[in-house]
Amino acid sequence: MVHELHKAGYQRLRVSPGLSPSGMDWRCPITCASNMEPDGFTIREARVASGLFAAYTSADPGYFGWANVEGCSARELAARFLQAFPKLTELGFGRDWTYTGWLTEVLGVVEQGAIGRYPIFYADFPLDLDAQSVPRPPPLPAN
Repeated sequence: MVHELHKAGYQRLRVSPGLSPSGMDWRCPITCASNMEPDGFTIREARVASGLFAAYTSADPGYFGWANVEGCSARELAARFLQAFPKLTELGFGRDWTYTGWLTEVLGVVEQGAIGRYPIFYADFPLDLDAQSVPRPPPLPAN
């Protein structure tokens, strides 16, 4: 879905995937570049109420708590995301080919089966980021 949003011009949207405390559920919050730390994967403001953050977890049915999304394509989910998160998508509009290229590469690696998991950049237990088989996202450019 984020890849579809990037193709539509929302390249300043970011993901910061990680694991739940149990390690059983994948989390993939979405935010905008202006809400990221310089490392490129740590979110500054992680409250949904801020309008700068959308929380996704594989533990919940649907996406973002949405009903009736089974069978929706990534493009259909992207259209729904634009309606559900107007402040976030407004701040996420703009070019960032470096980040978009990184995400495209990660998606390709996953689709080819080169890794058996999604990228993980945080967990509530010790995690060796250097041992991840997926490259970390690019850092934010200096202002």
